[in-house]
Amino acid sequence: MARLMLAEAFETIVQSAAALPDLFDALSESSEAMGFRYFALTHHVDFAIAPDVGIRLHNYPGSWEEWFDERALGRFDPIHRASHVANMGFTWSSVPQMIQLTHGDQEVLRQARRFGIGDGFTVPAHVPGEYNGSCSFAVADDARLPQEHRLVAQLVGGLAFEAARRIAQPRRSPQPTMPMTDRQRDCVLWAARGKTDWEISRILGVSHETVIQHLKHARERYGVQKRAHLAVMALFDGSICFSDIFIH
Repeated sequence: MARLMLAEAFETIVQSAAALPDLFDALSESSEAMGFRYFALTHHVDFAIAPDVGIRLHNYPGSWEEWFDERALGRFDPIHRASHVANMGFTWSSVPQMIQLTHGDQEVLRQARRFGIGDGFTVPAHVPGEYNGSCSFAVADDARLPQEHRLVAQLVGGLAFEAARRIAQPRRSPQPTMPMTDRQRDCVLWAARGKTDWEISRILGVSHETVIQHLKHARERYGVQKRAHLAVMALFDGSICFSDIFIH
């Protein structure tokens, strides 16, 4: 129970946090109390070229941030990629079982240790319409990962990311002026599965022209011109999901 009190205390603090520096201080204190040296709350974007599109709070060494950004790892870091296939927090040592690591990925992990960053625990954050993100906690290279605080880290990471979203109001993908109709969604879904307009008309039992019009109106709602962009926008706002696309 004493460990869970850390999460409860963190929740009380961040509920009243009015600015990101307040959240930074709270994360610093909670990370230390859990036995972690570092934390990183971030959207998975390239902050070197687009610093204003997401949130990033961390206390990693500045030299690591510079090395990381020079290689545009905000989008391709192996820990970030592993979080995209997880719904719960995971240790970094389990990443090779979650995704296939390239030689470049392995070099990123080796470099992290050279900068003094050891093992870690990452809590994924997936919100439709926003960039993927995560909240990670790490120990120094020569320290033991505090396994006994994994549940607390899970709670603190989730609370921290939600507080950051509330404070910073991250940029969302463009939203349609009106939600798609059920039939428009059906057409977009089958288009995302690679079906032609004619094939969609046969599947749904409507005319070819009707399908063309449904997809046209759906594109207009999102303000996009291309079929591929329409599918991406519908994925972003949760109108369709990846599992829908791959069910046949």
